[in-house]
Amino acid sequence: MTCIYHDQSPLGGITVSSNGNEITGLWFDGQKYFGDTLPKEYEEKDLPVFEETKKWLDIYFSGKAPDFTPPLKMDTTSFRKAVWEIMLTIPFGQTMTYGEIAKRIAKQKGLAKMSAQAVGGAVAHNSISLIIPCHRVVGTSGSLTGYAGGIEKKVQLLTLEKTDMSAFFVPKKGTAL
Repeated sequence: MTCIYHDQSPLGGITVSSNGNEITGLWFDGQKYFGDTLPKEYEEKDLPVFEETKKWLDIYFSGKAPDFTPPLKMDTTSFRKAVWEIMLTIPFGQTMTYGEIAKRIAKQKGLAKMSAQAVGGAVAHNSISLIIPCHRVVGTSGSLTGYAGGIEKKVQLLTLEKTDMSAFFVPKKGTAL
């Protein structure tokens, strides 16, 4: 049985799902793609993992870097998991490009190169998109694309983290908006 928890953040409502022991999903109200990952039957109840996640969210939204990560269940492909594990290493207030992640994955797999576009697809399927910080992944040119919660939330999250935004821009058009 999946359990859910609803909370309000400075950026709007947040829904957290859990299998009872680990966080399986976390998304902003209206976020593309992830609301449909909840099963038709779920139960709303308090769980220790929700208390831990709420503590993480409270610290994060106070503008500080949490010094722990709630238990996460990354039920996905090995490629996506590898990408998400790299995203978990991006420090609070810093960013990494899709290309940088692709280079790390290529090195791990012993490949000459890896597609940054493939990394983008893995980033886009992250259903724990705040704790596994896909908002910290940017385009090589400084383009702020590819956040399922919306580019405006990506900008707000990076601003909350006091990220130097001077080299970044929101593209005028494109498929990743």
